[in-house]
Amino acid sequence: MGKPKNALEVFKLLDQSNCRQCGKKTCLAFAGAVFTGQKNLSDCPRLDEKTRHRFAGDDSPETGQPQDGERRMHELIDAVTALDLNAAAERVGARFSRNRLTLKMMGKDVSIDQNGQFFTDIHVNPWMAVPFLCHILNGRGEASSGKWVSFRELTGGREWYPLFRKRCETAIKRLADHHPGLFEDIVDIFNGRQVDEQFESDISVVLDPLPNVPVMMCYWFAEDGMASSFNFFFDETVNQNLDIEAAFTLGTGLAAMFEKLTVRHGILSGTG
Repeated sequence: MGKPKNALEVFKLLDQSNCRQCGKKTCLAFAGAVFTGQKNLSDCPRLDEKTRHRFAGDDSPETGQPQDGERRMHELIDAVTALDLNAAAERVGARFSRNRLTLKMMGKDVSIDQNGQFFTDIHVNPWMAVPFLCHILNGRGEASSGKWVSFRELTGGREWYPLFRKRCETAIKRLADHHPGLFEDIVDIFNGRQVDEQFESDISVVLDPLPNVPVMMCYWFAEDGMASSFNFFFDETVNQNLDIEAAFTLGTGLAAMFEKLTVRHGILSGTG
């Protein structure tokens, strides 16, 4: 089924009760948010099953989807083997020793040599390797500015935002809703830091997955009939240190890691 062509077409699909359970004050406001990619149609709790089925999957971008993670990881490894690692280390502020470039990722040393071989205690998978390799290849070493922007504000981010929202922001929000201590545990386990509330959020936590690539997570509690809310922010300089696909992989990878730790291993929030 084709996507609605404007916000009014989205509005016509709703029950128009203004129940606010989606986090918006009116159904019309929600319709506008769906059309601009800030919300998914499926976020409406009163959407009838027939309409939900008709538009299932339409909240994903039609073009520009991230390619297979394994394939991109190996493409980037091939590119790194042709790189002057010593010069790259100077450019991004990494260390170069014993023919290996080393930088911190989530507070842990990650190294790669000229043959594209990794040396690290972290499990090497696409979510960590793609941002790491992209940072080495394209990073300018520009220091973070302290100005936070959403994924859709990044260069090329608007097209991919609905999928990013689903795989990153909605996923982490769901975890936070069910595990109130989630962000405190993230601070403890991943060397994050809780900062003064940003954007009037109730909780704001900053992580440093890569040098000069901080991310911030903001959570708003449910209150006064309004649903809880969560947003994931990047420092505005991320465009100079990662491309949009690497930023996408970083955010969605963190969400997947938090979920895996919570659900499978019972590390976060005392679960298990």
